Amino acid sequence: MSENEIEKIGESIFESIKHVDENGNEYWYARELMKILEYNKWQNFEKVINKAMESCENSRILIFDCFTDVSKSIITGKGKETIIKDYKLTRYACYLIAQNGDPRKEVIALAQTYFAVQTRKQELSEKEYSLLTEDEKRFYQRDLTRKGNYSLNQTAKKAGVKNFAKFHNAGYKGLYNGETADDIAKRKGLRYREDILDNMGSDELIANLFRISQTELKLKRDNVQTEDVANDTHYIVGKNIREVIEKNGGPMPEELPTPKKSLKELENENKKTLTNQ
Repeated sequence: MSENEIEKIGESIFESIKHVDENGNEYWYARELMKILEYNKWQNFEKVINKAMESCENSRILIFDCFTDVSKSIITGKGKETIIKDYKLTRYACYLIAQNGDPRKEVIALAQTYFAVQTRKQELSEKEYSLLTEDEKRFYQRDLTRKGNYSLNQTAKKAGVKNFAKFHNAGYKGLYNGETADDIAKRKGLRYREDILDNMGSDELIANLFRISQTELKLKRDNVQTEDVANDTHYIVGKNIREVIEKNGGPMPEELPTPKKSLKELENENKKTLTNQ
């Protein structure tokens, strides 16, 4: 079976239970994946999840970054409280689960191949990246910023951040010489609540990705515990990156051109093209 055939089957099976959060991050629920992978009992599937977690830890990747506990309590008909165990899984977590599943199941073999192919597609070499068109680079960098923001939000939450709009604006102010997200949107001529990151070129996205990753590292390294310090940290990192760009003679982020079409518009056009084929 070719990768294209696997991809088509995978899209009909595994993509059907895929979810996307408000930041554009993909995830799957373990309970839903369990049914697809033909496990009838949670106890048996949880053993596979535990093995996958061990593999994740052995890969030196934080388990909670890939396996988020979303267990909930329910009241049964008899009035007894019961905990329903569940996890929110990343694509990589699904891959690890498939790798640790029952190899005798045909659907496990399909899952192993499908998630391996999809994970590999998200990792481009420098040569492959250089061959992409500008819009393809934008899609690639936008995906990385979504993942980066999700991870940054988790770290910021642990650092005491509650007002995330203020926290992210602190970073924008540092990088964009005082501009907030709303200021950037107005300068770009965007509609109300239109995503500013979807309306950036690849170079501008890279600058923001650097801001995101460096802020997360500094929050962890400095063991930041209060919201005010977290906001100050984000601002300082953004400002430092701006100074580096300036020293290297590069254009300031606000000077970079806004693409004619947002990534959402391009995505809708691609969907229409595929529908009409």
